[in-house]
Amino acid sequence: METVTVCPEHFIFGLDIGTRSIVGTVGYREGEENFHVLGQVIKMHESRAMLDGQIHDIRQVANTIKAVKNELQKMLGYKLEKVCIAAAGRVLHTVQVRAEYQLEMEKVVDDEDLHSLELVGMEQAYAHLKANTQLETSMYCVGSTVVHYYLDDFLMLNLKDHKGKKIAADILATFLPNEVIDSLYEAVKQAGLSVANLTLEPIAASELAIPKNYRLLNIALVDVGAGTSDISITKDGSIIGYGMLPVAGDAFTEVLAQKYLVDFQTAEKIKLDSTKKKKVSFKDIMGITQKVDSKEVLDTLEQKIDQATQQLADKIKELNGGNSVSAVFIVGGGGKMPLFPKKLAQHLELQEERVAVRGDEVFHNISFAQEKVKLDSTLVTPIGICMQYLANADTFVLVSLNEKQVKLFDNKHLSVMDASVQVGYPKENLFPKRGKEIRFFVNREVRVLPGGIGEGAKIFVNGNEANLHTRIEANDIIVIEPSTEGEAAKGTIGELPEYKRKGEISITFNDKPITLPRVTKLNDAVALENQEIQEGDHIEILEYYRLEEIIDLMDLSMPTYFLINGKEARWEDHIYSGNDVDCVWEQAKQESTQASEYVPEMVVESKAEEENMVLSDGVEQDLTSAVNDIENTVEDENNEKPENLQTQEDALKIDEQEATPVLEDGGIHNLQVTVNGENVVLTGKANYTFVNVLDVYPFDTSVVGGSVVVTKINGEDSNFSAPIQNGDAIELYWKE
Repeated sequence: METVTVCPEHFIFGLDIGTRSIVGTVGYREGEENFHVLGQVIKMHESRAMLDGQIHDIRQVANTIKAVKNELQKMLGYKLEKVCIAAAGRVLHTVQVRAEYQLEMEKVVDDEDLHSLELVGMEQAYAHLKANTQLETSMYCVGSTVVHYYLDDFLMLNLKDHKGKKIAADILATFLPNEVIDSLYEAVKQAGLSVANLTLEPIAASELAIPKNYRLLNIALVDVGAGTSDISITKDGSIIGYGMLPVAGDAFTEVLAQKYLVDFQTAEKIKLDSTKKKKVSFKDIMGITQKVDSKEVLDTLEQKIDQATQQLADKIKELNGGNSVSAVFIVGGGGKMPLFPKKLAQHLELQEERVAVRGDEVFHNISFAQEKVKLDSTLVTPIGICMQYLANADTFVLVSLNEKQVKLFDNKHLSVMDASVQVGYPKENLFPKRGKEIRFFVNREVRVLPGGIGEGAKIFVNGNEANLHTRIEANDIIVIEPSTEGEAAKGTIGELPEYKRKGEISITFNDKPITLPRVTKLNDAVALENQEIQEGDHIEILEYYRLEEIIDLMDLSMPTYFLINGKEARWEDHIYSGNDVDCVWEQAKQESTQASEYVPEMVVESKAEEENMVLSDGVEQDLTSAVNDIENTVEDENNEKPENLQTQEDALKIDEQEATPVLEDGGIHNLQVTVNGENVVLTGKANYTFVNVLDVYPFDTSVVGGSVVVTKINGEDSNFSAPIQNGDAIELYWKE
């Protein structure tokens, strides 16, 4: 029969991908509770492609899945495309948390509120798992179960349609490593199928083996497969715990293989035949035919069964808070060994009749289209996988985000954002990222230069460009390319608002107005406009000059003392815009002393002594250089000496007769020096400093020719305020 028609949507295809076999089941729901199985196919793995519930050979498992699919398609006449699967509890992690969800106002609780509550719980559980375990791999939430509900802090069996302000729940979330899930999805994909639903094997088995009205009792369900034994515990109407042990039917088979010197497949046949016949026959690897009593086989297995059931009993007690349970249901082929229920009952200290293999009594709501179907515990999990999907089919859909399957509550208006939140996609990879910022200080206040803005995430749904608000549906394929980071922050001194509006400082000097440029400093050094700002820089745009800076700027060389706003000033005193500065010469001081017998505290005996005092502070070199750099920069920009500096010179010419210095050697004199090997004559002063060289020697400090200016007198490092003498050899140049 040609399978070209896709099967109806209400048909459910479930696969139980086990360690020894793969069982495929196709059926549909009849009415509210009944399930009708249209077809079922079982295929054994040709080799040990799976161990302990984990796929080791993906391609081999995919081939077996494909064989099951093809046989079912031939049987039903429909093409199968979607499948429900279950994961074994290998490396299982369970976390129980209390989740709370505050409603916007008192309202009737609906399905979406319950789903939001469950999402909160799953996020809390994942955060708890990461914080309390040292996991080197990402984990996937394969299932969650509500243990208890609460409405406004009162215990409730069901919240739906109740009215309240706050809902809460104790949620048991179950996680498996992504590697386990990824291998299942890849095997299904290679078989030409897509996953419609993923659950956990003990959850699927519980769906059929433990009806909801039984869950008020403290019952353990043990699904003993070939590679793993999966456990779930019920109590007070809910499933309160899940667990897994990598001990099951294959462990018994391996004992027989070693005992009778046979391969694994022969040992498996010996094990199965011993439960049906009185004697079993087989050939060992030497080709010798042997015949043994089934009792001997069971005696050989007794010790291993005892060990396995002891481990299971310990795990059940652990999951049940340290106590035994009231009863145990056993499903799966591995639990059908005759001694298994008896040994488990002994270790749990239960009566033997309280531990039972579940058989045809669980199938009273299940009908089969196939004839002569043997109803036993091996069918519980395959059919449970289909039924578990139906229990959630009306509320959940699956989509793919960056090749990872995501299960979402179907509220009929899902978006890409919902999928990204559910899968835990990093929020910082969705929105544009700023480049690295620069934190610095301007006049001691913290300032931040933000980095550039990158590009937002690129989003595609089914190959089409989309955004976070694009609507999505079941089986949509979403691809998110992470957002990018912008360029790192950049900025220069000249771009600062304070620098652009820094203006000038206007003072009066001996009753004459003088205008000075404001000084900008970067980490205590004079800053240039084009200097780039770095992390942690300290920038000062000064609102003042110190008195000693004014003295150096004006190149005053006569003995003086100063008044600021009428009060005698110290060298470190600040001069702000609007201040009055008065310069008192020695002659005026003497006249003042004779008239009032007043002796000022600060008397500067000579320019040389003044310079020595400043130099002893260790800062004069930088200050003098800074002010002179500013003078020359302003001059260069205006192509002429600025008016403010001209005004400064005028201020020094207050009274030529009074201001003309009188020296002990006779007064003003000329000075001859060499500058970079050239003879230079300085005139018009009584004393000369290095800075006076700039008046006659062509050296433009406003044009930066290197990283630092070299100033030397007679081969020794010096500065612009150092005194010079007749015949001195001066060096002045830029260097890197």
